[in-house]
Amino acid sequence: MAFVILDPCRNEKAGECVSVCPVDCIEEGPEQFYIDPDICIDCGACLAVCPVDAIVEEYDLTPDQEVYLEKAEEFFANKE
Repeated sequence: MAFVILDPCRNEKAGECVSVCPVDCIEEGPEQFYIDPDICIDCGACLAVCPVDAIVEEYDLTPDQEVYLEKAEEFFANKE
């Protein structure tokens, strides 16, 4: 399981999540921050510091939010 960053990050892009992640799985993309689902250890540190509540657990995504997991997977796949 991993966490996923949703649309509210697009307007905020505060970045507190990056500094608290113990495995450095969060990176800034052109539109928002993304969590690498292959590296995330599901610790919840990012969830606790997000000022706009943009982070949710992968299994709590609604069908409309699934696109954000896909965007994160695509973002990290294109970096390889």
